Amino acid sequence: MKVVGFTIIRNAIIYDFPIKEAILSVLPLCDSFVVAVGKSDDDTLNYIRNINSNKIKIIETEWNLSLREGGQVLAEETNKAYDAIPEDADWCFYIQGDEVIHEKDYPAIQDAMQKNIYDKKAEGLLFKYKHFYGSYDYIADSRKWYRHEIRIIRKDPLIRSYKDAQGFRKDGKKLRVREIDAHVHHYGWVKHPDHQKAKRHEFVKLWHDDDYAKKNEPVDLPFDYSQIDSLRIFKGEHPKVMQERVRKINWRFAYDPTQRKLGIKERASRWWESITGIRIGEYKNYIKL
Repeated sequence: MKVVGFTIIRNAIIYDFPIKEAILSVLPLCDSFVVAVGKSDDDTLNYIRNINSNKIKIIETEWNLSLREGGQVLAEETNKAYDAIPEDADWCFYIQGDEVIHEKDYPAIQDAMQKNIYDKKAEGLLFKYKHFYGSYDYIADSRKWYRHEIRIIRKDPLIRSYKDAQGFRKDGKKLRVREIDAHVHHYGWVKHPDHQKAKRHEFVKLWHDDDYAKKNEPVDLPFDYSQIDSLRIFKGEHPKVMQERVRKINWRFAYDPTQRKLGIKERASRWWESITGIRIGEYKNYIKL
């Protein structure tokens, strides 16, 4: 079984992406790993070059920042990395620059890839998500956050990254996938407020024009983590590759999980989900087998 990982990154240092941790968390499961490094305003390219692994192949790209509709440039860059994967790969393991896999899930992931390798009905594998917010102590748990996404796909010329690279499509249709008992730890909302402010201001430009960014994500105002509807305390352990980052946290975020800001519909949906496991009206970027 041949497994190749892939990801994209640009300005990792400026915006404090845990891209090194993301790559290192997937490498043990991969025979090789493709990183599409976009032309950056910092030393991201050398940062990736200095990751100590002979499995990593770097391709240098330049982002077309005029592709703003729906974050299309992110999908375009993801496709560049995907297309650089050898045709003989059985599985392609996608990880974003703020996502990390926990080592305790390696056996479940390897088992799922091996079990489904010859089942061509399974075009991908579906992961569960933990969205950290504000600090490494809290997980966002309202309906605003997606619960699952595809992170392992087959090597197929008809499969392309979809919209803003959240998921994938085959010939424009949703992939058929099998859910596995493994989580992606998503750290995109855990940064120093100054880094988060700068990242939000810059990334909104991937969807909107500069005037919209100035109005809706003003860079001169601090990012306010307190404006969140619902969090719960994280009681587990972070992946080993993330633990140094966790120890070095240099800002404070305090939140009372009992003071949720939820409307009537959200409360009713949470009640129903707690009983049935079904989230009413949930958008699913896949077809579960």
